[in-house]
Amino acid sequence: MTDPIPADLLEIADALLPGAPLDTAHLAQGSFHHVVALPGVAAVRIAKGPAASQALDHRTERLRLIAASNLPFLVPEPLTPVTMFGDRAAVAVSWISGRELPEGEGDPAAIGALLKALREVPLTPELRAVLTPPHELSGGARWVELMTEAVIPRLPEKWRDDARRRIDDVLALDPVPDALVHGDLCGSNVHWGADGTIIGVLDWDTAHAFDPAIDAMWMGWHGWENVREAVDSDTYRRAGVWYRAFSVEPLAAAFLDRRSPEHAMYLDRYVRHLIDWLEEWGDWQLP
Repeated sequence: MTDPIPADLLEIADALLPGAPLDTAHLAQGSFHHVVALPGVAAVRIAKGPAASQALDHRTERLRLIAASNLPFLVPEPLTPVTMFGDRAAVAVSWISGRELPEGEGDPAAIGALLKALREVPLTPELRAVLTPPHELSGGARWVELMTEAVIPRLPEKWRDDARRRIDDVLALDPVPDALVHGDLCGSNVHWGADGTIIGVLDWDTAHAFDPAIDAMWMGWHGWENVREAVDSDTYRRAGVWYRAFSVEPLAAAFLDRRSPEHAMYLDRYVRHLIDWLEEWGDWQLP
């Protein structure tokens, strides 16, 4: 049984989509939005705060441009203009059917086709203008500085050299041409059909132009053996390098996220979780 949807969110959904059936609606939570899901009809994205409200126009235009890129899968398309409800922005986007697969599952041919399609999207000036910068949530252009000066010193001594090597290995990668990078190709963001094909991809909020091996890394959620079959050996190797760096990157995002007055306590808790993860998985290598 799901929790009831707050009345104010239902009112926004009803205002954007008059007459839409709300009796089957359920609520999902993203990093930046409440999502009132109307199965088979639409998803209504409602910004959680002022920053998300200000960004919704860009994010919606991004969806429109990516959806128009002739990808071999569906992308949520705007169905309404971005509309303000008091201080909250909201928009309705098209419904994407399908289901997420359990972790470790995914057809290599479908994975390879998705990654190839993203690499081939033209990065027009219009699209670049609405993409986020690489590492947007973890420092952006200051990513290396934040990782080395804020993240690594918070780790126990035994893990600091290892964390520095993870960052150094990324910095040692040869430059590659930018491609459209989704930035979170795992779990519920990838919708699969019963025939094993990919129907659609959701949540383009952190899409950016950067190394396409990052999306191969995210596809590791669907099984690294499947990714190895899906991409060339250099992309697979680069994906492994990014994975080891990104394993400690969330601490940078936690360091920057000061929305909560309990930020310091939250950050300490996140450090402990990261240390626990490193103790269990810190020696992980590509299969």
